[in-house]
Amino acid sequence: MSDATTPPAPLTAAALARKVWRTLEPVHAFIYFAPLATAAYRELGVGGQAGYFASRAAAMGPVPAEVVVATFYNFNPRIVHAAIPAAWQAATPEQFVVARRAAADSSLRDLLGDGVDSPEMAEAASLARRAAEGCTPEGRALYAGHASLDWPTEPHMVLWHAVTLLREHRGDGHIAALVAAGIDGCESLVTHGAARDNVLPIGILQSTRGWDDRAWQAAKDRLTARGLLEGEELTPAGADLRAQVESQTDRAASAPWSTMANADALRLRELVRPYSRTIMSSGLFV
Repeated sequence: MSDATTPPAPLTAAALARKVWRTLEPVHAFIYFAPLATAAYRELGVGGQAGYFASRAAAMGPVPAEVVVATFYNFNPRIVHAAIPAAWQAATPEQFVVARRAAADSSLRDLLGDGVDSPEMAEAASLARRAAEGCTPEGRALYAGHASLDWPTEPHMVLWHAVTLLREHRGDGHIAALVAAGIDGCESLVTHGAARDNVLPIGILQSTRGWDDRAWQAAKDRLTARGLLEGEELTPAGADLRAQVESQTDRAASAPWSTMANADALRLRELVRPYSRTIMSSGLFV
């Protein structure tokens, strides 16, 4: 029996991957909702959802729509083809990269105020970069594209870029886990919604990814035929498969944390938590 002075067992790299991801995610994801980003892409001649596809894919270069379909995974290929390659005719990928970074810079300054120049930001940026530099590129096409970009110099942008790399690295691994489980893009959204642990309503998941009711129902029918879905709920088999996918995602995302001390990873989480809370309370995600 352990006594009260026994320190807790260190977290595994996979457990750290999940814990830190949940805390860091808003520091990356806000860029998809930032009005400054939308306005910047519109100035380049690309409006609406096309700006999202172009700005996120731009790090890979002027890739065809098929590459964006593959790396973004859960979007209806039809809306991707409506955006790409037309976006590359309006502006170069390099212009989108510059526009996105400028929007991230200005938005973070607006959201976090003096926090961007704080010692805590500098410390968080250093730790996040160290973690991101532990990512491995093999089999990670979208991550590798973003990893090919130059590192920013200002701490708040170093943090944003590092979190972006960690997020895309995790996302590429998640897609691999879904493919291995035989879950396609639309089915992944249906199972995500049926798990009832998502932030966005199911209708938003469906509409923002461009799936009409017919395609959505077809995905539900496929999952039902496999014994993974019953009505609007996951069956025990479906819940087990989803848990397996999430567990595999965590293991695949563990490389950045496998060589980082628990204390450093948890310190990064502690430092970033106030920034994430501020971003989440800003109203951007509504």
